[in-house]
Amino acid sequence: MTLSDNALIELAADIKRWGVDLGFAEIGITDTHLQQAEIEHQTWLDKGFHGDMDYMAKHGTKRTRPAELVPGTKRVITARLDYLPPQARDSWDVIEDGNKAFISRYALGRDYHKVLRNKLQALCDKIKSVVADFEFRVFTDSAPVLEVALAEKSGLGWRGKHTLLLNKDHGSWFFLGEIYTNLPLPTDKPASNHCGTCSACMDICPTRAIVAPYEVDARRCISYLTIELKGSIPLEFRPLIGNRVYGCDDCQLACPWNKFAQITQATDFHVRHGLDEISLIECFSWDEETFKQKMAGSAIHRIGYVQWLRNIAVGLGNAPIGDAVLQALKSRRVDADPLVREHVLWAIEQHQAKASKAAPNIPA
Repeated sequence: MTLSDNALIELAADIKRWGVDLGFAEIGITDTHLQQAEIEHQTWLDKGFHGDMDYMAKHGTKRTRPAELVPGTKRVITARLDYLPPQARDSWDVIEDGNKAFISRYALGRDYHKVLRNKLQALCDKIKSVVADFEFRVFTDSAPVLEVALAEKSGLGWRGKHTLLLNKDHGSWFFLGEIYTNLPLPTDKPASNHCGTCSACMDICPTRAIVAPYEVDARRCISYLTIELKGSIPLEFRPLIGNRVYGCDDCQLACPWNKFAQITQATDFHVRHGLDEISLIECFSWDEETFKQKMAGSAIHRIGYVQWLRNIAVGLGNAPIGDAVLQALKSRRVDADPLVREHVLWAIEQHQAKASKAAPNIPA
């Protein structure tokens, strides 16, 4: 069945309405032409800024040419879903309390992959019910897709200097998802940039990972170091990580556009297990079974128990001096995993150095 231009216009309007009815904040539609984004992406890869994220390069041009990833793709339907949870402990309060574990706000509730995929699938089911030859494939940060470039081109917002998508009415506290489709739907106007001369995100970054406007060296980014990096965290970055044990929100917290951020309407993203202000010592006391139980259905579960302990050990190494902190660290200095042992021993050394500096100088 071939749809007329008017029918496609009506269908596009219906898709946006259905998307909002399903809980999305906004739906956009774009074509598949990403030539400039492809150049920028390749330049980023050539600089090695992707670090150990080999998956960013191994798919070649499938990431920047949607029709190569899914043959027959003519349009991409993009979606935004707010995730900022209600009544969560103030982020800066947690970051400034060295005994707490700061977890990126997006990971305080259920794993967004499942939530977003289910909503996108529901939207596709609705479209399929009225267009029999609708072909599609759903993506939620799960395949070689240039999410931000597609969302920007479809009018959902603009790429900020921290490289995240920004929206004038919602800031940046939202997830993105995509539907690749064969339907030649009318496209939306790309968003315009409103960062101006602001450099708040660049100035606040603890590790100076935003090396230039719109360019992040992932190898320096705390989100990369605590989530994507599977091995040893470089020594130069450990003190700068502070108590950020899963991700980092500093660039978003500093962004003035986030004063317009909307609290999520999705209960899936509400805080679970008190993770918005949990203590480092409590996290470090969990055995593997407890970790799996508490993190089941969470994005944090994906990094695994060992990497979790590695991150907590760094946080404890940066924590204020205290017997409880030191005892917690010493309880794992002979941990079975060498990666955990390495970071625990580093943390103990940090406290020994702090104690040495704090000790009074007694004349001989």
